[in-house]
Amino acid sequence: MKPYDVVGIGLNAVDTLIVVDRYPAFNTKVPLRRHVRSAGGQIATAMTALARLGKQVAYVGKVGDDETGLFQRQSLEREALARLDLRVATGAETQTAYIVIEAESGERTIIWHHDPQLDFTPEEIPPDLIRAGKLLHLDGQSTAAAIRAAEIARANSIPVCLDIDELYPGAEGLLPLVDYLTASTDFPASVTGIHDPEQALQELARQFGSKIVTMTLGVEGSLALCDGKFYYTPAFSVPCADTTGAGDAFRGGFLFGLLEGFPLEKTMQIANAVAALKCRQLGARTALPTWAEVEALLN
Repeated sequence: MKPYDVVGIGLNAVDTLIVVDRYPAFNTKVPLRRHVRSAGGQIATAMTALARLGKQVAYVGKVGDDETGLFQRQSLEREALARLDLRVATGAETQTAYIVIEAESGERTIIWHHDPQLDFTPEEIPPDLIRAGKLLHLDGQSTAAAIRAAEIARANSIPVCLDIDELYPGAEGLLPLVDYLTASTDFPASVTGIHDPEQALQELARQFGSKIVTMTLGVEGSLALCDGKFYYTPAFSVPCADTTGAGDAFRGGFLFGLLEGFPLEKTMQIANAVAALKCRQLGARTALPTWAEVEALLN
């Protein structure tokens, strides 16, 4: 019996969220309604989502030796992660973002900074920890390290899930190692040059051979392709305060469905539900739901 349902390796971030009535035009001034600091980041948020849904997860990430890194560590230590392996890069700045949110819609614009010292090298990837998980979840930021991690997982018959929103240098070597490719709204078109979502997913599956290829569609929901069949799942309607981290939450819900062995149709419904419920409050992780909350929305 493996101790971890999912091992996640990759990004975390600390966000400053700024709520305004409307996004400002260039060279104008607008008053802010509210501002808060909140922890987020692609893999850290997905792992937190899984932990709140009751799964045993291990998270491997990096922060700088600054006050922001301490804030991130404390936020993760408050979550029910089965294992936290948060490395400190001396002299580095923890990844940060400033996120401007329109109050009425909850939609956001992100301005971010990533210190290259936070990238993983292949030598820093922990083989024993990867082998201790049922699934491996990655992003594409530290591409060479992600390839190493995926190769270890593949050699041990562990499925690989990738959260990707842009084609990082060297990603062409990573994508063929991915079983479950979970893409942002814009990624399929940016890679394939095809703007029809279904055709773009077909081309991604043809090029890289993933078992399931999914893309988020924002307020329209999500789309998946498996064995030549498309699964379109509408979004849930909930009061939306902030969409930051909704895609990361979606991936947490998707992995939960895979672990539970649910049919893909239900798995996509769960993923959409987790993403929708996350949007109830400011911050990527603040309103991540429990399984009871997800069941209530599904029913």
